[in-house]
Amino acid sequence: MKNPLSINAIALLLALLALTGCATRNKIDWSARVGNYTFDQAVLELGPPGKQAKLSDGTVVAEWQTSVGYTRTDYVPTGGAYRYPYAYGGYAAPMTTYSPGSFLRLTFGPDNQLKAWKKFTM
Repeated sequence: MKNPLSINAIALLLALLALTGCATRNKIDWSARVGNYTFDQAVLELGPPGKQAKLSDGTVVAEWQTSVGYTRTDYVPTGGAYRYPYAYGGYAAPMTTYSPGSFLRLTFGPDNQLKAWKKFTM
């Protein structure tokens, strides 16, 4: 006779693995939100914008940083010779890698509704 506790434990483990394996980050469809998404909803969902400007016609342009850019410098050995236990000549040349930050710009009309959106890097 099989142990019912071990069968239940295996079933629970499989269910947990199935649920965690399907966890993905939901992508927001900004085009679908145009016309029915307010600035207040954006602040509640994304937090306060990093930059914000109100134009003379009442339009609000706000930007949120969605990922941080970075610069990294690695030193790569070039030239020279190697004979155990000594290395002769050569030097390490710098190699710089740059990744830009990502931003989201939302434009809200005077009626506080989303009018346009744009993702860009800088």
